[in-house]
Amino acid sequence: MQVMDSFVMLGLYFTVLVVEPDGAYGLSRGSLAGNNGAAVPPVTNGICAISVTTHGYKCEEHELKTDDGYILNMQRIPEGRVGGHKKQPVLIQHGIFADAITWLLNSPEQNLPMILADNGFDVWISNTRGTRFSQKHISLNPVQPEFWDWSWDELVAYDLPAFFGYVFNQTGQKIHYIGHSLGTLMAMASFSEGHQADMLQSAALLSPIAYLSHMKTALVVLAAKAFVGEIATMFGLAEFNPKGPEVSAFLKDLCDNPGVNCYDLVSAISGKNCCLNASTIDFALQNEPQPTATKNLVHLAQIVRDGAIKKYDYGNPDDNMKHYGEAKPPVYNISNIDLELRLFISYGGLDALSDVEDVGLLLDLLKLHDVNKLSIQYLKDYAHLDFVMGVNAKDLVYNQVVKFFKYQQ
Repeated sequence: MQVMDSFVMLGLYFTVLVVEPDGAYGLSRGSLAGNNGAAVPPVTNGICAISVTTHGYKCEEHELKTDDGYILNMQRIPEGRVGGHKKQPVLIQHGIFADAITWLLNSPEQNLPMILADNGFDVWISNTRGTRFSQKHISLNPVQPEFWDWSWDELVAYDLPAFFGYVFNQTGQKIHYIGHSLGTLMAMASFSEGHQADMLQSAALLSPIAYLSHMKTALVVLAAKAFVGEIATMFGLAEFNPKGPEVSAFLKDLCDNPGVNCYDLVSAISGKNCCLNASTIDFALQNEPQPTATKNLVHLAQIVRDGAIKKYDYGNPDDNMKHYGEAKPPVYNISNIDLELRLFISYGGLDALSDVEDVGLLLDLLKLHDVNKLSIQYLKDYAHLDFVMGVNAKDLVYNQVVKFFKYQQ
């Protein structure tokens, strides 16, 4: 049942499998009160040591501070195994319930960061707030509810600008961006408001999430309804931790609903992935997913309910007025993305989360985009996890991303 619960969590909104190898967790939870934004000690037992340097790549651990006080962790693979000259930076962003290691599950010949490094790029992989190596704050502690008082609005407003600004300051070059699932929603919302424009070279969006009205998974739709309804009050939890007893009980209740299949969960949640390696899945299932904020899940569920990409709805006009100066939460207008921005979008025909019809709605918002700046790839046999774990993703997706980036050099 523990494995089943882990896989259910993979499906609650754009989930990506996460691996935390035994004995290498290295979790750092706590505040940095009194640090005043000064440099913090680097992670010594982090993702570089777990999944990068063991393959012969140089890797650096970096930490940076957001404007609202969170201390975030990044990994940098500055070059491939054969070295090279000064390189164009690429920022890679994971989805929900995941961290940077998501991109490193497969072999160096098959995972995206190392393929990019070997192709001459300076690779930066980000870890958003709440994930295992980004659980620090200048004054808050993860045991405090206030630490978890955020949704993907804050990832758009604080985390993504912090990552972009840090990489830009370190490299002095414009940045190529890659996002998967929630990482695409963060980017599109941010770009629609004109953020990162001076630092952004191009963006590759894999399994893009914008509209969620056509998800073909009974489990996730049922969970969305629960989160929009009474879930926050029922749990009384600010941190949504898959390992907690309250979350386990909630998931078991979902699985007891008629029409919900909690046994073939990978397919039921993400679609029928065509190309996952059994050993990679076994490696991934050694550990639970990352925690997130309950408020984040409520916000994602609001997209399902409302069929619109909006800021967090506080549930009543007075609270919305307090936060936004208007009775309803503002909309992220995706059509406001710079028409000249070079975009690569890849989506799958069997993806139950980034459904073809919902991607069609997104593409309709981009219909005025410069046709010479927009590349669209449709893979009829691909589902949600194939884009980060597929054994043939190098041939079908990653090589196309590399060509897309190199074309601009």
